[in-house]
Amino acid sequence: QVQLVESGGGSVQTGGSLRLSCVASGDIDGMRCMGWFRQTPGKKREGVATFYTPNGSAYYADSVKGRFTISQDNAKNTVYLQMNSLRPEDTAMYYCAAKTGALCGVWMGQSSRTNYWGQGAQVTVSS
Repeated sequence: QVQLVESGGGSVQTGGSLRLSCVASGDIDGMRCMGWFRQTPGKKREGVATFYTPNGSAYYADSVKGRFTISQDNAKNTVYLQMNSLRPEDTAMYYCAAKTGALCGVWMGQSSRTNYWGQGAQVTVSS
């Protein structure tokens, strides 16, 4: 079992920044992919950024490339999502996620393959 706890959500104006944190605990050594997904009411959960834990290779949705950065602090078992130049369309519930298999880039379009989810952190960007 793996537990994921997010923090850092909030409300900002367009152009602002936020950093989400996800503290992982439990059997995290078996997780080959970690990442962030987001969801708005009535829409599918979509991948935002993921990475392959053995070597840190990162993948980003086209909509966030150049604005968001995913990173990890192994000593703290924490995954971060730095979000800059936020836009109203970034408003969503953001979920930390973990998966045992690889193919972390493909995983972004296949949220159903996720093994573990956090409880979510709301991000609201106002114009």
